[in-house]
Amino acid sequence: MQKLPRHPVLSFLLLLLVTSAPVLADDWWHVTDMLDFTPHGTQPGLTHELYPSNMCRSCHRGVGATDAVTMPFNSWAGSMMANATRDPVFWAALDVANHDGAANGFPGVGDYCLRCHTPNGWYGGRVAKNGAGGSVDGSNGCLLQGDYDDVDVAGNDYSGETCHFCHRMMQQGPSGESAYLQNAAAWLDDTDCNGFGEPCRRGPYDYPGGTGEPPHAWAHSTYHQSAVLCGNCHDVTTPDTSAGPLRTLRNASGVDTGIPFPVERTFSEWRGSDFGDVIFRDRLGDALTDVPALASGRICQDCHMPMSQDPMARACTLNDPRPGNVAVHSLAGGNTWIPGVISGQYGVALQRQPELAQTVLWARAMLQSSAQVQVTPAVFTPPVGSTPGTATLDVKVTNLSGHKFPTGYSEGRRAWLDVQLRDHNGVLIAESGAYDSATALLTADAQSRIYEVQHGVWDAGTMQCKHTDGLGAAQFHFVLGNCIAKDNRIPPLGFLGGSNPEMQPVGVTYPTAPSGRLVNYDVAHYSFAVPVGTPLPLTASATLYYQTSSRDYIEFLRNEASANAFASEQSLCASFRPTAFTVGPQTLTRGEYLYQLWSNPAYGKSPPENVASGTVGIGN
Repeated sequence: MQKLPRHPVLSFLLLLLVTSAPVLADDWWHVTDMLDFTPHGTQPGLTHELYPSNMCRSCHRGVGATDAVTMPFNSWAGSMMANATRDPVFWAALDVANHDGAANGFPGVGDYCLRCHTPNGWYGGRVAKNGAGGSVDGSNGCLLQGDYDDVDVAGNDYSGETCHFCHRMMQQGPSGESAYLQNAAAWLDDTDCNGFGEPCRRGPYDYPGGTGEPPHAWAHSTYHQSAVLCGNCHDVTTPDTSAGPLRTLRNASGVDTGIPFPVERTFSEWRGSDFGDVIFRDRLGDALTDVPALASGRICQDCHMPMSQDPMARACTLNDPRPGNVAVHSLAGGNTWIPGVISGQYGVALQRQPELAQTVLWARAMLQSSAQVQVTPAVFTPPVGSTPGTATLDVKVTNLSGHKFPTGYSEGRRAWLDVQLRDHNGVLIAESGAYDSATALLTADAQSRIYEVQHGVWDAGTMQCKHTDGLGAAQFHFVLGNCIAKDNRIPPLGFLGGSNPEMQPVGVTYPTAPSGRLVNYDVAHYSFAVPVGTPLPLTASATLYYQTSSRDYIEFLRNEASANAFASEQSLCASFRPTAFTVGPQTLTRGEYLYQLWSNPAYGKSPPENVASGTVGIGN
């Protein structure tokens, strides 16, 4: 792919154009034809192609009860990592990103998205770079091989993050280049491993003296025992193009900080917490190796790939059980919705419905271990005569996870408190944060606590970070984002990011502990009127809910597809594919397809998950 000219003045002018406020496509000088959205890390054109995951299945998949929840292929197969290219939310969002890019002078930005979601397709030269020094027009995903319900064999690009992709990652490039720790700019081993004729498959195991060696190329890797491996994809920044950052962060006053816009900061949130601050440096062998890890220290894998203690746990059918030394590749986060959708749409053909169901259980358990809720009555004034009473209470939400709660992809993701006051007979007399499961509408009353981050586009006219349209509907243009309108997500324990523009709270102030770090809890205050004649005593309850995709987000993706006349997937890809799609959106736009899935009663409109709750009696 052609690079930008090296002339310093011209490069500077082009960078100003790219990082300024959106412009009309007609006003653009088409310099973006030369932009490379993914210039870092190993590039397409591998000497050794990525193997499909089914090559690993024969040895790393089992059929017994223990194997079903411990062996690498079994536990990986249902994860969102394994199904990242099948996620209908991703595809609907990709269309919006590509449209926003084309309308604002940087067409083809989908290259940046597909690099992480389809390593097979990206490294195989079927997205933007053909692997031979040229380019292809596949940023819409239409050049990918295979189909959504194809199993993970050769010729299928819909396999998400594959076994071979992760186990070929290296901490440094072939010439000692440093890891980038963002945007999936990974370094992959692409050399012959000890005469095997293929790259090493890197992992945490070593085989001193050759005892128990696998029948394929292998190498012991401390990198795969560190959180930095996860940082490749779990810090996401505006594309760091060949001309510099596409968008830079503006502060609350609209001043351009020059900082590349932070889309997601899960890895950095962890790194700046008690879970990761010292252990991060300790496990990497940095200068602080003599500093003991904090007692609370945990790496990503400790929670998201826990060691199985089952006495029959094994990593391979060729090995004996090794309890306590088999990392379960569950890779669960908080997404309990999309695994069920993928199971319903493609699970039978994929032969992994049990694995997808298990992922839902793991994600639910992960959520339920991520926070706790405590309700404390403050002041209660009972109703007297014709005068209503008042009940006030405090609800404390403590973040137990190693990053913000919630974290990760910001669009449509949120958590909130539903606080209810009931009389002695259980009749509801007051509520804040009510959610209607039939309509998927969350009532945002004056006392609501909704934990979320809202990215927007700076409006110089109003001097505001705009994240809604003229009618107040939420907008989610993440590739255009250059400001943060709100971020009240709860910090992790010992959070050091309170003054970091990339991670600091916005629109809320969290107290600082004596250590100088932010506290990992929020205390919400509620006051409810108690009507005359209310049977006492009262019961106050608070439930913390988490939701993967809000109604606002799903409707936004559908409306963007409609308003901008996006093509149906079949039409979009007709000139790219030798055969038509047999599943998925087909004659629908990707946004409309997602909306219909969301509306389908079988999938429940991205139903909220009960994370934690607390109850207290009042007026006893």
